[in-house]
Amino acid sequence: MKLVLIGADGQLGTDLLKILQKKHNKVIVPLYFPDFDITKPYEAEKILTNIKPEIIINTAAYNLVDEAEVKPISPFRINAIAVRDLALICRSIGSTLVHFSTDYVFNGKKKSPYIEDDTPKPISVYGVSKLAGELFIQGILKKYFIVRTCGLYGIAGCWGKGTNFVDTMISKERKGDELKVVNDQWITPTSTWELAGKVGELCEKDFYGIYHLTNEGYCTWFEFAVAIFSLLKINPKISPLASESFNSKARRPAYSVLENKKAKKIEITAFSNWKEALREYLKRKGHLKGGES
Repeated sequence: MKLVLIGADGQLGTDLLKILQKKHNKVIVPLYFPDFDITKPYEAEKILTNIKPEIIINTAAYNLVDEAEVKPISPFRINAIAVRDLALICRSIGSTLVHFSTDYVFNGKKKSPYIEDDTPKPISVYGVSKLAGELFIQGILKKYFIVRTCGLYGIAGCWGKGTNFVDTMISKERKGDELKVVNDQWITPTSTWELAGKVGELCEKDFYGIYHLTNEGYCTWFEFAVAIFSLLKINPKISPLASESFNSKARRPAYSVLENKKAKKIEITAFSNWKEALREYLKRKGHLKGGES
């Protein structure tokens, strides 16, 4: 089976490339920006038609949530229009599309984990742009996997941001910066290493549709930060704050925990608890003993 991986040097793409090659024996054709740009459909179609992959995995996305509020054209160009064009290419060449979406398609008013059948009601430009991409895929393709996930962190760091929440917290503590973290947004921190493995399993199924894939359990961002330093046996002063104190341009869901309901139904291997996944990440990153490169 030949797969194309778009954004193979990104946070998720880096782990997907390693996992799919190492554990799933896939023939992977990695594609990198700017040589491959999903916002240039004619060039993209030529490249993909020449490769003729059975599966196209798209990790490219615009994820600057606050900036999207004041510059909405960019998120819609990348998260919606380019995804539509990619879906059309997949339909033309007969490829299955694996695309990544977000917990931000929900408004966060639910008090229990969101399942795949819950109605999306995004409250930010970013969330709306990601939902638009989902809808384009569903309207164009029959063979697709839309993967919604939450709170991603990985060794490579987020493309465009250069880091992730875990490494940002550690860096700030080492610099002696004041640590202030929101304590009223509930999430599930998710390891891109574990997520990549589950995506590898999903690619071997033919139960198409929308899937929620996150680590198990939930916490606030503040509790996430506390857990990081607890594992590192560091006790810095961290201040829990309300979201409104940050005056962010974009509204975030207060509760965006996802339940992996459909993945369990088709017997995708269970995720570990988020705390255990965090421990393993800190080992691989070299912050704790016992890690592997």
